[in-house]
Order: sequence, then structure tokens, then C-alpha cells
Amino acid sequence: MPRGEVTGAAVDGAARIEELRRLVAYHAYRYHTLDDPEIPDGDYDALVRELAALEGLAAGGEPVEAGGSVEARARRGAGARRGAGARFEASEPAEAGGPVDGGGSVGAGGPGEGEVALAVGAPPSPLFAPVRHQDPMLSLDNAFSEEELRAWAARIGRLLPDATFSFVCELKIDGLAIGLRYEHGELVRAATRGDGVVGEDVTANVRTVAAIPERLALTPAPAVLEARGELYMTLEAFAALNERAEANGERRFANPRNAAAGSLRQKDPAVTASRALSFWTHQLTRLEGAPLPPTHSACLELLASAGLPVNPEIRSGATLDDAVAYCARWEAARHDLPYEIDGAVVKVDDLAQRRELGATSHAPRWAIAYKFPPEERTTLLREIMVSIGKSGKATPFAVLEPVVVAGSTVGLASLHNEDQVRLKDVRPGDRVIVRKAGDVIPEVVGPVLAERPPDLPAWEFPRTCPACGEPLTRLPGEADTFCTNADCPAQQVQRIVHFASRGAMDIEGLGEQRVTQLVNAGLVHDAADLYLLRADQLGELEGFAELSAANLVAAIEASKARPLANLLFGLAIRHLGDTTARALALAFGDLAAIVAAGAEELAAVEGVGPKIAASVVAFFAVERNRRLVERLTAAGVRTTGERAPVLAPTLAGKSIVVTGSLEGWSREAAEAAIKARGGKSPGSVSAKTTALVVGAEPGASKVTKAAELGVPVVDEAGFARLLETGEIGEVPSTGGADR
Repeated sequence: MPRGEVTGAAVDGAARIEELRRLVAYHAYRYHTLDDPEIPDGDYDALVRELAALEGLAAGGEPVEAGGSVEARARRGAGARRGAGARFEASEPAEAGGPVDGGGSVGAGGPGEGEVALAVGAPPSPLFAPVRHQDPMLSLDNAFSEEELRAWAARIGRLLPDATFSFVCELKIDGLAIGLRYEHGELVRAATRGDGVVGEDVTANVRTVAAIPERLALTPAPAVLEARGELYMTLEAFAALNERAEANGERRFANPRNAAAGSLRQKDPAVTASRALSFWTHQLTRLEGAPLPPTHSACLELLASAGLPVNPEIRSGATLDDAVAYCARWEAARHDLPYEIDGAVVKVDDLAQRRELGATSHAPRWAIAYKFPPEERTTLLREIMVSIGKSGKATPFAVLEPVVVAGSTVGLASLHNEDQVRLKDVRPGDRVIVRKAGDVIPEVVGPVLAERPPDLPAWEFPRTCPACGEPLTRLPGEADTFCTNADCPAQQVQRIVHFASRGAMDIEGLGEQRVTQLVNAGLVHDAADLYLLRADQLGELEGFAELSAANLVAAIEASKARPLANLLFGLAIRHLGDTTARALALAFGDLAAIVAAGAEELAAVEGVGPKIAASVVAFFAVERNRRLVERLTAAGVRTTGERAPVLAPTLAGKSIVVTGSLEGWSREAAEAAIKARGGKSPGSVSAKTTALVVGAEPGASKVTKAAELGVPVVDEAGFARLLETGEIGEVPSTGGADR
């Protein structure tokens, strides 16, 4: 079924509404029942918002006309797909004797049972036994801006004009909603959301999730405790799963949410157990045989004391301004977490106030989901081209119809290699899903097959280099394809661009456009030629004035003094990164010694290993590369450096994590200092972490995790003492980091 354009400008209003209703239902079904969505959440939200506008939905999220408008039903379906990141928690916690409103609904004016079944989410899969939810799992309304968040707060303020609200702020985990039921402390059932009224019995599979306890740690245990939360996959587990898929020649999962959903819906629980799923609890929905706490935050404390995992980034007692700041903070720091989020959820804390606020026909009035800009969108794939890198690697990339993803316009995206293009089966002319997360290079996730034009031919990887026309070669046992012509003009340009880049010789003003101009003019063939350039030669080229020519010559001259590690990295040796280049420079202290070293000697350096060592030896075995080094040396480029002193192993067996900016250290230098003293410097805090070194503007999640685990936190002065003695002195304040 085609997705359809989201314009509707020339389409009759009634016909467009009917089309949008079909599309919303179709994509909700693919998302929930099949775990195989065709379009990203951002595109789905655009469909829903267009439908809302055409139906004349009021700005507050409630239909203009009372009753069951088409849009109201569609919006409930929209929320069921992603309105709250698959968080369906509209039901208030219920005590013995029934739900708090006395009738099984979420509040006065709530939808009837049949209406919910028609409107929310998608029917449960026939692969699992059906489970009828005692309390319906409905959706949350969305806010896409601070203004919409404040408008929601103003609406509930008008409903309870004499009330003072305290809010609870939570991360909106990008996962799969699960309801858990415990009877007398024992887990008896786990169910998916399904259509909001009937879900799927996935108890056997959920029992394999280590984070979900089989028995509650409550004495005495309540007769019934029901809770809801998010089943999700960490980024680490997701990467490992895709690595295994790629190694087996299987298609990679598009994102952690799809991977988590697919991992849960397995007939064999052993498959689910192998997928390393995780879980956060976010709502108490029923409690019998024990007193119900008066607030949501107290309910979360009860759940945590019962042994159910509660996210450490939840903030209670927040004002509206606090909630706005929380959303803004996590929108900026969403990639600091080891799992994916796509927004935040803001809830009224007081349960009595929640009961007074009630619900609309599709969502509670007392909560709202604040959604971050989408990191996936669809667009047209115009063409697939191949770029040639500094080492001759031929990398396919997509030329796209420009689209705004994660707040920036994307026109090009990576396709990695020939195998990935084949596995993803993307073709010029396809509508494709594009993903951009933080500073990561945009990539094409896959095609929207329902919109593929008929008889669209598959793309074939070129057999000759697009730059020089020489044959492209795929090395045995590797996924990458190479142009092996060392004189390929594309390789020449990229090698020189890399040599001049910030991580290497850092020559200001010498970007790709300038390098291409110099190569085309015949002035530069390799990096050593840069040091022969004269200002009068540059002055003859278009775009160079006397001052700009003199500045570039001066910048090239200044680069001669760069450290040996920069020069070694700038040579573009395959597999040799800046960190391992620094390790070799410190270990040998002289480029000539590195050139003369054997593979075993190089591999003995910490962090280098046999693969990189073999690559370094192979590079310097080539006559033209040795001549390049000789010419660079003759030009006066620095080829020696300080050898690393033999340091006492003060941090042997210790794990030190660094976060934030340290005044006297770069991040790389701090990590190198730790490793030079026998320690480890991983990127995340765990129970095995010895200490967390905190500089300016630290990662909030690392500070919070350290506090949760009782890991000592030290400042820069404490770091210096730690390096010298291996001992942790007085632990400073963390500056009141949010918990």
C-alpha cells in the first residue's frame, strides 16, 4: 500500500481525509503487528498532524465537536504507534475494588471499550495467545515545541484553576510497551499493548529478560500488582546483533526499537534470551492488597523497592520551567545515553489531581509526550555514486532529494559498501528512509518497498574507478572494494586533504577544493610537494590574492613543527588512526625507527596489534612511500619526538572514565595518560569503574550513573593525584547534577 504524499493541496478534503485514515491504520498495523514499519516516525507524525488539521482539531488536542470524530479515532491510532514512544499509561493506578474512577476507564468521558478496540494501535498478532487488559493501554498527546508544552500546562491549569502542580519528568524510551502482572509477588503474565484492549501473551519470552524479576522483593507481597514499562535494546546490544547478522549474510535491523520488538515476538524464547533485551518500568497501573501511594513519584519508588528497574534519569518535584528545561537538556544530550530516546514525558504527579483532570476520548489530560525532532525521514534516492578515498577505497553514497533530518538538511548519505547496498536493496528512484543521529554521518536505512516504481532496476557496483578508469578490486575476505592505481587523481586529492586535516598536519586554508585546484594545476602531486609551493605560483591561480597566497604558504611552513604523531597519522596508512599513531610515536620517538621496525616490534606497542603492524610494514615497504618520507624529511618536517617515559603502573587494574572538558588535558591525552600507567579508560561508567574524572560540562548520564553506583568522582586536581599515586583523595561535589 503506498504511503502517499503528505501535501494534499490539490486533493479534495474529504477524499484526503479518507486516504489519511487508511494510511494511519495501515502504518500502525505494520509497526505494531508486523514489527516491520515502512516509514519513519517523523513521516508518520506528519500524516497524523495533517489529518488533525483537516479534521479541524482544536490546538489543545481535543475534537472541536464532541463525540467520536474520524480524526479522534485516527489520532488514538497515531498515539498507539508512537504518540508516546509506545508508552501507553493512560490508566490510573487501581486499588482493590477496581480502577480509581470506578469503571475501568481512564476518567470521565473516556472511550467505550469497542471504540478503543477500533481506534488504538493494531490488532494483536495471531502468533500469540490474546490477553485482555484489565485497564486499557491508551496513548499520550504530543507536544513538538516548548510553546505546545506550555499550552498543555495552561489547559490543565484552566481545568483546575486553584491547583498547584508538581510534575514528574521522564525519558521517552524508544522501545516496546509491556504490561506485567504479579500475583502474590509472582510474575504470572506479560503482555504487549496490542490494540489497547487486547494484547499478546508474551510471558515465556519476557521471563528470559534478566531485568524483569520473576518475584517481587516486597514482604508481604500485594495480592495483585500490575506495572507497565518499555522493553528496549541498548545500543551496544543492537550493534552486536547487527554484527552477527552481517557476518551471517543477513539483513541488518533498522533500529533498536525494531530489533527489540522482533526479538520479543519469537516463538522460541531461547531466541529472545539471546538478544540481550532490557526494561524500564514507568507506571504502576493496579495494586490490590496494599495501600496505593498518593503520587506517581511514590508509585515509582514502590516499583523500585519491588525490584523492578526504574530509570535513573526521572526527575520528580519539577515545576513547569523545570520540565521545559528537562526536555531541552535531554534533546541536546539524547546521544549521551546507552539507549535511544525520542522525547520526554511530563506528568502531573498527584494522583488525586489526575483523577480530577480525567481524559479526553483518546488520552489522559494529565500527561504529555514532548517529541524530539525525528532522526529518520523518507525522501527520494536520486542517484548512487561512488567516491574514492585516500587509500583507494571505493565507497558508494546516495544522492538524495534534500530532506530535513534531526534539524539539518541532508542531501548525501553513506551506503558503506557493495554488500550493504545489496542487503538494503536500495535503487535510484526509490523512496528511502534516511537516518541521522547526532554528529553521525547520515545513512540510508532502506527502501520503502511499497512505493517502488515497477521494474526499477537494481544498482550494480561499478567495475572501474570513476576517477581514473582503472579496474576496481575487491580484496579476498573483505567487504571493501579498492582502486589500486596509486596515481589515481581522486586518491591523490584525498591523501593530501587528509595530510592537511586538523587531526594530522592541520594546514589552515587547505581544504578539498583548494587541494583539487592545486592537483589540477600540476603544482602538487603528493604531500611533500606542498612544501615546495611559492606564493607567486599560487597568485597565478583563480581565487588567490597576494594575501591569501602568502597565508597559505605560511600555514604550510608552520605545519613543519607538528608532532611526530600528527605526521604519522597524516601519511594515511590503512588501519592506523590518530590514537595508534600517537602510541607508535611515543614508543619509538623517531619516524626512521618506525620505518625500520618489524611487524612484531610494532605489534608489541600497546593498542597497535598485528593487523595495524602489518599495515604499517606494508606501507613502508612501497618504494614511493619511502621516497615520500625522505622528501618530507628533506623539506624540514619534524620526524622525531619525545619517547614516552617509563611510568610507574599506578593505575594497573583500575578503570578510569573521563567526562567533560579538562583545562590541562585533551580527552585523548587524558585517556593516553591513564593507559600509560596501566589503567583502562572505557567510555561508560559501570560497577567496575574505579573513579569518574569530571571536567567542565560533563555528561549528565555518567555523573548520575556514578552516583547511583557509588563510584568516586574526582576533579582535575584529583585526576593529577590519581595519576601520580593511584589513590583517590577527597571527593568533590558534582555541582548538583540532576538525578
